[in-house]
Amino acid sequence: MFVLDSRLAQDTAVIGDFPLCRLLLSNDSNYPWFILVPRRPDISEVFQLVTADQLQLWQETTALAQVLKDSFNADKLNIAALGNVVSQLHMHVIVRFREDAAWPSPVWGKHPAQPYTAEQLSSIRDRLRGVLSDDFRFEEA
Repeated sequence: MFVLDSRLAQDTAVIGDFPLCRLLLSNDSNYPWFILVPRRPDISEVFQLVTADQLQLWQETTALAQVLKDSFNADKLNIAALGNVVSQLHMHVIVRFREDAAWPSPVWGKHPAQPYTAEQLSSIRDRLRGVLSDDFRFEEA
């Protein structure tokens, strides 16, 4: 049974679910920082997923990245699966702007997280409602 790692649960807001992945938003308003977590138990590496799930992970990552680049008018997207602190497989998709707090450096540890206000979180959810695919199910806020 899939259980979200407690550190991810603590540091994110659930946006909803793609067919494979739960979509989270990191609670750091310095950057629109999204995280995809395949809803499969005990997976820490991409190669541990069955082939169909590997393909689905990349399709969902790619679809999300395209939507985020367009809807946030991003200068760049950072996409990574690191897992050095949280071993549960998760894919970071981070919207970057030339004027963001860390540009051009990586975002990790660059600046303290600035939590979202309820209004900011609602605004991001609303923005995504209009652009995510029909196979995405939003979590009720």
